[in-house]
Amino acid sequence: MPRPSRSLIVLCSAAVAGGTGGAVLVGAIAPGGHTTTVTQAAAAAADSRPVADTSGGALSARQIYQRSKDAIAYVTAASSRGGGSAGTATGSGFVISADGYVVTNEHVIDGADEVTVKIGDRKEATAKVVGVDASTDIALLKVDTGGAQLPTLALGDSTTIQVGDPTYAIGNPYGLDRTLTTGVISALHRSIQSPNGYAINDVLQTDAALNPGNSGGPLLDSQGRVVGVNSQIATSSSGSGGEGGNTGVGFAVPSSTVARVVEQLRASGKATHAYLGVSTADGQGGSSTAGATLAAVPSGGPAADGGLRRGDVVTAIDDAKVGDAASLGTAVDAHRPGDRVTVHYRRDGDERTAKVTLAERPAGTTQGATQQGSGGQPGDGSGGSGSGLPYGLVP
Repeated sequence: MPRPSRSLIVLCSAAVAGGTGGAVLVGAIAPGGHTTTVTQAAAAAADSRPVADTSGGALSARQIYQRSKDAIAYVTAASSRGGGSAGTATGSGFVISADGYVVTNEHVIDGADEVTVKIGDRKEATAKVVGVDASTDIALLKVDTGGAQLPTLALGDSTTIQVGDPTYAIGNPYGLDRTLTTGVISALHRSIQSPNGYAINDVLQTDAALNPGNSGGPLLDSQGRVVGVNSQIATSSSGSGGEGGNTGVGFAVPSSTVARVVEQLRASGKATHAYLGVSTADGQGGSSTAGATLAAVPSGGPAADGGLRRGDVVTAIDDAKVGDAASLGTAVDAHRPGDRVTVHYRRDGDERTAKVTLAERPAGTTQGATQQGSGGQPGDGSGGSGSGLPYGLVP
């Protein structure tokens, strides 16, 4: 009797050589066959202008591709492990500043001993890892431009995106460099699980085709601005040997998050995030019961120290309303470690408040609150009823 298919959320980086590449965190997404891409090198003209159209008019897919392709990076991460085994993984990226800063996914380069980047038609160059943030799956690289000014992509405002808006993804699926796929924004405010177990909130869902190798590439709007960094895909598998691939359900880390993290990585090589110290489930029912139900409140964390406990339903952080688990994560993300906030919550039908001093998020989800469910499948909230996860860890 055949096994029923199941839905998986997988990272979309690609293994191209070896069997133990550190960037391939989920084996189901590695391409099963061998693909060779031959690229004819061409002299790159010095052109550092931002490629987005700032006039406000929508561009065609062809225009967006022509304006963006020279700022797209082919990222290769090589790693060697104990016992003499080695692996190479590939992903995508894009240039954000003319002096050589490149954004990609953290999981693309995780565990790599050497990272190289090929930007547009330029020669491949060794990249320095400026900093990584596993909590948002963002990494910042730097290449030596030799004084040349690189073409760049401009970050747009993901908070203005609406369902149905056109999207354009450019990346290197299965090693096929600078491939363009098109689609629309399918949903907003999704939550996906980061490489270190935390929820990434306000994620954009798109039906633009994403495949292994697209990780780290840009999701562009109709003016060629980056509104997200392509990171994960939902795929179905009929068994343990199933291969991840496009099903029309892809997820991109929003540019609002990317901008905040990149600024920190560029300044100090690390990014910090505020931490409340709870795991949650969505409140059930109408407006009278909406909120984020605290499923666990580990002792010694900020929430526990502030008097919160399991079963409390958080309805606001300061003036930011909390309607579900995902919006709680968003409200916490808006703050910095050390901020003192007022948490509004319900307990036994009574409305209450607590003063909580937010801490710095730990490196991993190890402080008593763990993500539960089947593979971190995203839904309408971080572990809400629409996600298939009974609980979702929030900052």
